[in-house]
Amino acid sequence: MFGKRGNSSGHPATPHTQAPQAFESAGTDVLAPERPAAERPDTQEQAARPATPTAPPRVEAPQLMSQSMPQPAARQPAPSRTRSESYYDTKSQVFSALIETIDLSQLASLAPDSAREEIRDIVNDIIAIKNFAMSISEQEELLEDICNDVLGYGPLEPLLARDEIADIMVNGAQQVYIEVNGKVEQTNVRFRDNQQLLNICQRIVSQVGRRVDESSPICDARLPDGSRVNVIAPPLAIDGASLTIRKFKKDKLTLDQLVRFGAISPEGAEILKVIGRVRCNVLISGGTGSGKTTLLNCLTSFIDKDERIITCEDSAELQLQQPHVVRLETRPPNLEGEGEVTMRDLVRNCLRMRPERIVVGEVRGPEVFDLLSAMNTGHDGSMGTIHSNSPRECLNRIESMVAMGGFALPQRTVREIIVGSVDIIIQAARLRDGSRRITHVTEVIGMEGDVIITQDLILYDMKGEDANGRILGEHVSTGIGRPHFWERARYYGEDRRLAAALEAIEKKAD
Repeated sequence: MFGKRGNSSGHPATPHTQAPQAFESAGTDVLAPERPAAERPDTQEQAARPATPTAPPRVEAPQLMSQSMPQPAARQPAPSRTRSESYYDTKSQVFSALIETIDLSQLASLAPDSAREEIRDIVNDIIAIKNFAMSISEQEELLEDICNDVLGYGPLEPLLARDEIADIMVNGAQQVYIEVNGKVEQTNVRFRDNQQLLNICQRIVSQVGRRVDESSPICDARLPDGSRVNVIAPPLAIDGASLTIRKFKKDKLTLDQLVRFGAISPEGAEILKVIGRVRCNVLISGGTGSGKTTLLNCLTSFIDKDERIITCEDSAELQLQQPHVVRLETRPPNLEGEGEVTMRDLVRNCLRMRPERIVVGEVRGPEVFDLLSAMNTGHDGSMGTIHSNSPRECLNRIESMVAMGGFALPQRTVREIIVGSVDIIIQAARLRDGSRRITHVTEVIGMEGDVIITQDLILYDMKGEDANGRILGEHVSTGIGRPHFWERARYYGEDRRLAAALEAIEKKAD
C-alpha cells in the first residue's frame, strides 16, 4: 500500500527527496544513509502479501503512591536482553530501506494500529529480500523496535508498558535507569545515538504544544496518561539529553488500596475519608517521590459529584473522577519571552470561575497567598501539595513563599492567615526501604502569641526492620478524642463516623 509506485510509462518512480524530513515530522529519529536503488524491496509484490498481525498497542500507566509495595501478579513484558552492534547495524539497514519504500503522506493518514500493521508488512518483505539471517524471535524483536521508532517512543516503549516501574531516567543515549519497588537499577535499554534520544524527547513535548531545543533546553511536559516528563537538552546537558519520566500506573489507586499496601491503617483511612467529606482545607506535604499527587487523587474521590472543582497544575496530572471538573494548566513563555501564564495567574483567575473547590497540583511560589485567600473566603475543601519534610516545616515554607510574592505583611498577620485557612496537613514520606507511608495527620488549631499551634491526630511509629531490610511500624493515635474540626464533622453528619474511627485506632494502640 505504501510502496512507491512506478510512473505511467512503467519506469520506477524516483525516490522522494523529502522523505527524511517528512518522516521526521511523523515522529522518527535520525535516518540511516540511503541504500542503493537495487537493494530496495519490490513494493508491488509486498502490497499483494497479507499484512503481518499487529502487536497490541502500548498501554501507558499512571503512578502509584505505593510503588514500593508488592503488586498484584500481572503479565509484564519480558526484560530486554543486551543487543550486539550487529543488531543495531541490521536495524539501521532495514530502517533505511523502509524510508525509501513507504509513502509518508498515506502513512500519516492511517490510524496507529493500521500504520503499525503496514510497517510490519513492509519490514518483513525487506528482511526477506535482503536475506538477513535472523531467528523468528529476533525478527519479531526487530519488527517491534522499528514500529516503536516510527510510531511510538522508540526504546522507551517496553519500559512504559511495564506497570511496576515508577520512574524512567535517561542519562544520554547509553544509560537508562528505572525505579522499581523504590530501588533504582540500570537497564540494557539504549538509544542509537544522542540525536535519536533528542528526537524522541521532542516528539513527547510536542504533543502538549511545547518544544525542546538549543534555544529552549529545559522543558516540563506530560504523556497522554498524565505521567510527568522533564527534559533538559544540550548544551545544558553535557553528555546528551537527560529525560526523566514519573510514570502513572494504569489502575487509579484508592484509599482502600493504600490500606492494603500499609501506607495508612484502616482506622486512619476512615479519618481521611471524613476529612475529605467534610470540606476541610488540606495541604499534603512530602518530599520528592513520596506520593503526594497520588494521595491528593485519593482524597478528591470523596468530593461530592455535584460540586464544581477547578484544578490548577504545571502539567496536568490529576485525574479526578467527578463530572464537573475544569482543568487548567500553566504555559511557558514563547521564543520572544512573551505569553507566559503562571500558576498564580491560574489561581487568581479560577476565583472568578465560581469554584466550590480549588485543587492546586503543587504549591511552590507566590500562588500560595491566593490559595490561602481562597480557602479563607468561602472555598472550603480546597486542597494542594507542597514540598516539605514535616508539618511544622510545611508551615514555615508557606511563610517563605508568601514573602517570595513580595507581600509586605507582618509575620503575625501571615500566620493568622495560615491558621484561618489551613485545617489539616497530611505528611507523606518515602522511607529508606523505598516504601511510602503517611507519617502524620496534623491539625492546625490556632495561635499562642506569635506561634502557630498544631496537634497530631495520627503518627507512624517505626518499630525497626525485618531480615530483608523492610521497615516495620504501625499507625498510632495520639489520644485526641475530639479533633478541632469536630463541629465541622457534626455539621456534615459525620461526627459518629469520626468518633468510631478515633476510638478504634486508640483501642488498637492499647
